[in-house]
Amino acid sequence: MATKPTIIALEEHYLDPEVKQHGSPGAAPEIVRRLDDLDALRLREMDEAGIDFQVLSHSIPGLQGVDAATGVPLARRVNDRLHEAVQRHPDRFAAFAALPTADPRAAADELERAVGRLGFKGAMINGMTAGVFHDDERFWPIYERAQALDVPIYIHPALPHPTVIEAYYKDYVQKHPGILRAAWGFTVETATQGIRFVLSGVFDVYPALKIILGHMGEGLPFYLWRISHGLRGTMSEKSFRDIFCEHFWITTSGFFSDPALLCCMMEIGIDRILFSVDYPFAENLPGAEWTKTLPLGNEDKEKLLNGNARRLLKL
Repeated sequence: MATKPTIIALEEHYLDPEVKQHGSPGAAPEIVRRLDDLDALRLREMDEAGIDFQVLSHSIPGLQGVDAATGVPLARRVNDRLHEAVQRHPDRFAAFAALPTADPRAAADELERAVGRLGFKGAMINGMTAGVFHDDERFWPIYERAQALDVPIYIHPALPHPTVIEAYYKDYVQKHPGILRAAWGFTVETATQGIRFVLSGVFDVYPALKIILGHMGEGLPFYLWRISHGLRGTMSEKSFRDIFCEHFWITTSGFFSDPALLCCMMEIGIDRILFSVDYPFAENLPGAEWTKTLPLGNEDKEKLLNGNARRLLKL
């Protein structure tokens, strides 16, 4: 019998008890119970599904929902506690840092501490900070440090800006609250952030910066041709597609679709796609079962399930 490939999942969330006091993801009790657990329950559900390794990251809104005075000391405590959890199970867990983005220079310093002293593999940023997208130049010290450390920044969704909710979604939120989240709002906000990164010029200044987007790239791989075509008049030296394919990696978090995976492979290549579940917002078992029937050869399957993550995160 063929040996089961190692499965590394790298958008797998938890909830720090102290951060919970400043804002929660608004999830059902059973999801919150799993977010709270970094030991027996989580490991059992990983084992039941055949998930070998998780890269842990804080759930929304994380430290993007707190001010600078609160966030800077809180980030150290949060990351130290996460480090302790990883140290309890170093063969099963690694971590992305939580950053106090309300103070970008302090966030850059915390990223360096988390990577250099705690062994973290990068950082995750959730949504906007005080209503501002993170391509704004005030946040660039974070990207300067990420490039110097050679670690990626994972850009994760959060709820849309309140004015966007008011203008686009308010008519349907009561009956269909998911429209603000995985059904549409998360994707639109985070894809917009990805586009803004490309247009901002941050990759010209930091040419080795690496960005991860979940949920099959928040739809951007499906639109690469059209976006590039639409911007061809103002992006003559390098196309949008060229920049995206050079600086972005994507994951399968919460998106277990063969057609979507194959489209992304055709657009950006298998080397930039990494397996993720989005636990516990998505369940481990359906994600793991999907991997058993992937329409991929053994080499590409190995890249998706573990090889690309090992290389990008130096696991």
